[in-house]
Amino acid sequence: MGKKSLRVLYMGTPEFAVAPLDGIMKSGHEVIGVVTTPDKPAGRGQKLTESAVKKYALKYKLPLFQPQKMKDPEFLAQIQKLNPDVIVVVAFRLLPREIWAMPPIGTFNLHASLLPRYRGASPINFAIINGDKESGVTTFFIDDKIDTGEILLQAKTEIHENDDAGSLHDKLQEIGKELVVKTLDGLAENSLKSEKQVIEDGTEYKYAPKIFKEDCLINWNAPLEKIHNLIRGLSPYPAAFTRLVTNEQSRILKIYKGNYKEEKHILSIGTVLIEGKKTLKIAGKDGFYFPKEVQPEGKKRMEITDFINGLIEKQNLRVE
Repeated sequence: MGKKSLRVLYMGTPEFAVAPLDGIMKSGHEVIGVVTTPDKPAGRGQKLTESAVKKYALKYKLPLFQPQKMKDPEFLAQIQKLNPDVIVVVAFRLLPREIWAMPPIGTFNLHASLLPRYRGASPINFAIINGDKESGVTTFFIDDKIDTGEILLQAKTEIHENDDAGSLHDKLQEIGKELVVKTLDGLAENSLKSEKQVIEDGTEYKYAPKIFKEDCLINWNAPLEKIHNLIRGLSPYPAAFTRLVTNEQSRILKIYKGNYKEEKHILSIGTVLIEGKKTLKIAGKDGFYFPKEVQPEGKKRMEITDFINGLIEKQNLRVE
């Protein structure tokens, strides 16, 4: 006798949400529809761009919905007619009760952290920014508040010292794909029992709010370890940046990758030194930071050697 198959309505938007959808498609559960955001103008030409989830749905000819408003009566009637057993949400938007309370089993979300840690919009970034040694994914039932519902399953992974937000994203995407299918299987067999989220006494609660441009500016007065974690946590997007000053001209310089060395020095914080053709170092309060991949304003991302070669002025440089 085969396992019970659930009728799944899937909701998601970015690349992170594609892998779990693919996992469900290959699991034996039935994807009866896909909901994603409306196409949005992007780039210099403001050309309408489809979400990663929409592209996947079109490729496999899945019924697709792109409502402007989640409470639109016509949309609500459409998904009611689909009669889903369960709704699965991955990196989508806030759902009204009319939707998440609709299926008999419920609506569960895949969140890229070990809840209750890092509730919010940017859990992958903040796990790196805060120097955590492990991260993970959580499936939980959606309720009236954000990321507070009862937990179904969790899976952990290590954060290595060279991981950035991009590499952690890819790791969590893969284990998230497996966890979503495992959650569906458990719900189908009625073998899963959800548990309330508990913030233990004495533990520091960590939140992951949306990241804005001003959050990406590097403070060179901070400890180098903190600077290094900020750069890793914002790479490859939205990217940490500084202002490179040459002859009183200031240009934005994004930094994607680098390392640091703690040592005593007498230089002013923010002083930039170029040594030979391959090394650029920035003086911090407790040593030097060595950028390895950067993007000068108006140019493409490049190795630090290419950046050094392209510099006209190589003396009296500083960042701020």
